[in-house]
Amino acid sequence: MWHKHKVLVTGSAGFIGHHLMLALRGPGGSIVGLDLLNEYYDPALKYGRLALQGFSKTHIKYNTLVHSDEDEAMSFIQLDLVDEKALDDLFREQQFDIVVNLAAQAGVRYSLEHPQSYVASNLVGFANLLEACRKYPIKHFLFASSSSVYGLNHEVPFATKHNTNLPVSFYAATKKANEVMAHSYSHLYNLPVSGLRFFTVYGPWGRPDMAYFSFARAIMEGTPIRIFNNGEMYRDFTFISDVVEGIVRLLFVAPKAGTTVGSTAPYTIYNIGNSSPEHLLEMVAILERLLHKKGTLDLQPMQPGDVPITFADTQELTATTGFKPSIALEDGLSHFVDWFKTYYREQYQYAKT
Repeated sequence: MWHKHKVLVTGSAGFIGHHLMLALRGPGGSIVGLDLLNEYYDPALKYGRLALQGFSKTHIKYNTLVHSDEDEAMSFIQLDLVDEKALDDLFREQQFDIVVNLAAQAGVRYSLEHPQSYVASNLVGFANLLEACRKYPIKHFLFASSSSVYGLNHEVPFATKHNTNLPVSFYAATKKANEVMAHSYSHLYNLPVSGLRFFTVYGPWGRPDMAYFSFARAIMEGTPIRIFNNGEMYRDFTFISDVVEGIVRLLFVAPKAGTTVGSTAPYTIYNIGNSSPEHLLEMVAILERLLHKKGTLDLQPMQPGDVPITFADTQELTATTGFKPSIALEDGLSHFVDWFKTYYREQYQYAKT
């Protein structure tokens, strides 16, 4: 079945997108990665990921499909989802079977000061992608949502049936909007859609703005580690390989009509999380042990847009795929720190091993 399919992965130079591209590499169907390559964080990380996928920075040009040196079935195109005509041309030429949308302007805190960038990427770009999927019909549309949509919901663990109408950040509001927009297309055009609510994804080649990554850098640089709500924060940390495994298992499991209670559309939502909230200070302690260096805490009041706990109920994911994320935080952080020491060897003067 797989060898007959062509998959588009948007955000393929991003953290999750990169690991998904590697997981899909090898015998099977063809894969096209798409990314704008913006400068929200250090582009060197994005080009480093692309290099591992077999795409040389010198060959990448806007709206030009380039082929991987590692796998002839893999291609990459630098493209902005806001560029409606270029996106339409790509869909018309490639005739995708499955689309996995991981492209988005990320970051809860960044959205407090730069909301307009979320409108373009997360709303306009997402709408253009849905329209392309309608115009050039596909078999399954999967898209990244976020645990942040649960907002002021206080029931734990967070279940997909819980209320998500009270987001507390604009980033979360755009992700909630994505879910509603996707449902409308699913309902109107019979488009099979799976929304994926990710819970605090971490691991090698991650995003520098994520807590675990910024904490590791702060520990090594001797700068204060800012932790909000005076340290009383819990996160359902989910290792990247668990997230990717969940996505891969869902690729060919398109929802049927009426999967979601109250809807006749072929539409559903999954939580992808570890179902094991960890105290943020415990995460800091693990990083200190792995880095062999103590950090300095700077405890702050709760920041607007943040929530004290995330906790995933993954019953739907397990029932559908038989899979439940389970990698322990210390094991996952160990993999991250191994990568971190290699990537920043010169900057932090790590000894070669």
